[in-house]
Amino acid sequence: MGTISVTPEEGTLRMTYIGNSAALRHDQGRGLLDHAAYPAFARYETLEVTLEAETRTHWCRMQPAGRPCFSLDILRDLAAMQQRLRGLFAAPGDRPALYHVLTSATPGVFNLGGDLGHFADRIRAGDRASLRRYGEACIRTVHDNAIAYDLPLITAALVQGDALGGGFECALAFDVIVAERSAKFGLPEIIFNLFPGMGAYSFLARRIGTVAAEKMIMSGRLYGAEELHAMGVVDVLAEDGEGEVTLRTYIAQQTRRHNAHLAIYKARRRANPVTFEELSDILDIWVDAALALPDVDLRKMTRLAMAQDRRMEAAGPVRSSFAAS
Repeated sequence: MGTISVTPEEGTLRMTYIGNSAALRHDQGRGLLDHAAYPAFARYETLEVTLEAETRTHWCRMQPAGRPCFSLDILRDLAAMQQRLRGLFAAPGDRPALYHVLTSATPGVFNLGGDLGHFADRIRAGDRASLRRYGEACIRTVHDNAIAYDLPLITAALVQGDALGGGFECALAFDVIVAERSAKFGLPEIIFNLFPGMGAYSFLARRIGTVAAEKMIMSGRLYGAEELHAMGVVDVLAEDGEGEVTLRTYIAQQTRRHNAHLAIYKARRRANPVTFEELSDILDIWVDAALALPDVDLRKMTRLAMAQDRRMEAAGPVRSSFAAS
């Protein structure tokens, strides 16, 4: 944490900053909003958050210590980040950001979805309340993404690796999905006799129709980014290793038309809203189905979680900083 003094023509501003050196380089020498009174960049255990003044982009990079899934820790941090992002816009002055981006620091993985070990444990215990609380934390995060936090922001998911189960659901809740060509998307829940209950049906049905959505959910197979781009699920296709550069280029090209794009996404949400009530009702169906799983399916769930752990142990360290634009 450090305090930076910036001296634009109209006077001196002071800004409390917690972030990385790339964002610091963007901030120096520019007229900035004074967010010192608001903890916009509080430290998180599982996230790296940066606000770039030059591009007016709020970046959030997931960097969990263990399996890159939606653990209780990352759900807590995402909720806190979303609250602080709203607080940035509560301060007087110009909009601090035009775009919000969620991505991942784990090589080859965007997010592997729900915490399968937690699911299996709570299902075996018959703990409906814990499953419901976990699911509600998920759908609150997803719904906040889907409504862009009720802020004048365009949201983007940058997918540079596997987005499975809840990871795919999370990406679907953003205005724009940018994916590298080798990224894989899938809903594997059918493998252990369940279905994705935190938004997949709602968001896919609105993007590709109910028949195609059900076919995708019931198949359990992996889809490549290029295939989903052709289907209209992925909005921008990037070459491998070029996802962040491609997204930055997209933002630079589209910023002049930000007002029009913002209005279009608002209109889309009004024409085809995904309400919290809808997500909550489907979550209840998911909880009932989860508690009905026999032990043979719970063993499959546990084996998949163990396979994910082995994969991450072999993968090496996560990326730790943003590229400078």
